[in-house]
Amino acid sequence: MKIRKNVKALSPVVASIILIAVTVAVAIAVAGWMASMTTGLMKVEYIQITNLAFGPSANPSYIVVTVNNTGTDPVTINEAWINNVKHTITYPVSPSQLPAIILANQGFVLNITMTTNPQVINGNNYQVKLVTSKGNSFPYSAVAPTS
Repeated sequence: MKIRKNVKALSPVVASIILIAVTVAVAIAVAGWMASMTTGLMKVEYIQITNLAFGPSANPSYIVVTVNNTGTDPVTINEAWINNVKHTITYPVSPSQLPAIILANQGFVLNITMTTNPQVINGNNYQVKLVTSKGNSFPYSAVAPTS
């Protein structure tokens, strides 16, 4: 067999340029796709209840909840539940009713007024659950002090 020297084909330089161009085009498409996926994941709604304090013995009908937004997105709290019963929330900042908006990396104090069984009983366990506008719930449990 003879090797033909006059066969027309792409030169190695042109073939290399085409391969590099295709690789760059695919890399740009993948980078755009990954960027669109991570943008949605960057906005994380997460709050952490750090403390429950119970109303003084003169007014034992509310629980003070200290909340920190440790996520990257503002959180809007729409509901507060104590022992699986929805209650009214007030807080010392105006406006004093829900929804409460907590900015990213900020703390907040909520006063949950118990509308049913309106008395904190010393030694009882209280389970507080805060529900956000996106439907996420964040529970916390504490025992009322005995004296």
